[in-house]
Amino acid sequence: MAAGVTVLLLAVLSVVALSGPAGAAAPPQEVTGFGTNPGNLRMFRYVPPGLGDGRPVVVALHGCTQNAAGYAAGTGWTRLADTYEFSVVFPQQQTANNANSCFNWFETGDTRRDSGEALSIKQMVDRAKRDNGSASAYVSGLSAGGGMTSALLAAYPDVFSGGGVIAGLPHGCANSVSSAFTCMSPGVGSSPKEWGDKVRAAFPSYSGPRPKVSIWHGTTDATVQPMNATELMEQFTDANGTDQTPDTTDTVGGYPHRVYGGTVETYQLTGMGHGQPVDPGTGATQCGTAAAYILDVNICSAYHLVRFWGIDDSAPPTPTPTPTPAPTDPPYTDTVIGTATDHYVARRVTVAEYNRLGAAHGYNTPFTLYRCEAGWSDKTDCSPII
Repeated sequence: MAAGVTVLLLAVLSVVALSGPAGAAAPPQEVTGFGTNPGNLRMFRYVPPGLGDGRPVVVALHGCTQNAAGYAAGTGWTRLADTYEFSVVFPQQQTANNANSCFNWFETGDTRRDSGEALSIKQMVDRAKRDNGSASAYVSGLSAGGGMTSALLAAYPDVFSGGGVIAGLPHGCANSVSSAFTCMSPGVGSSPKEWGDKVRAAFPSYSGPRPKVSIWHGTTDATVQPMNATELMEQFTDANGTDQTPDTTDTVGGYPHRVYGGTVETYQLTGMGHGQPVDPGTGATQCGTAAAYILDVNICSAYHLVRFWGIDDSAPPTPTPTPTPAPTDPPYTDTVIGTATDHYVARRVTVAEYNRLGAAHGYNTPFTLYRCEAGWSDKTDCSPII
């Protein structure tokens, strides 16, 4: 009975394997010896020709019954890697672990920190970073891969600087086959704090900055109900220390787009079913090849993920700014210029202040902090940080 239910679950989540189009970028190559690999996964990687040291690593997780080469070709990640100069790791599930090659997003042993499939993927990232001197990593996935992305963002906020959950589910929503069905449809509603607590419980001692999270979901998705996008937004806004009221409400590519605190965004793909959005073509904002569950809806999700994460500039990272000369006017005694992350790493601000400053000034834009008697402020009159 359990085996039959598992097969049914996998069939519901499954997406057919893809084949790459003629003339596409070279397929990812397999890498062995990347660690102890407790999750028994395979590692494939695409490295653009002539990639310089220090460029980011992106992890792209396929859906059920897909493989690394097919997902790479269909989603357009390899072309974007060529354009914006980053490497891409494509973990690949094996049928020995899961009959339909789904990542086991609903198995606690595979989603815990330093355990199972989650640890295998982290070891792949470690290998890619060592090989290319990279300091940052990002992760995205479709469907079951999206569920695993949520788990990785919760378990490894010290590894991943950003994530993209596409037609996925909140971390901790399921811990069995039966609860996975419920999460997928009709969905599970919890409070933002309850969802956020599941993220915090994944790495209780962590107090650093949380990853930026982009959430994509079709409004007619009958496989993973659209309410999961709302639950994901509530989970990661709460974990990232912001509220559930959008600071920005607009449209991108004709689709409703909302941004929360500068750290979480949602795309509501009106009329789209279950799958990953692509926009085939050669334009700067286009990517991908339409196929089953890789849907041509005139917007390239991978491109917008790269933009949201801030890795769309192939220039070397900007050095940490040095302090400016001390001003002569009271009440502050000196100033320092840097991004929100610079200020946090230098321990000038708390996690909550980091999130507020990032939302107000942008996470990649340098701004001035003023030293006051009680600490630092972003205002010359030394009033509290936003």
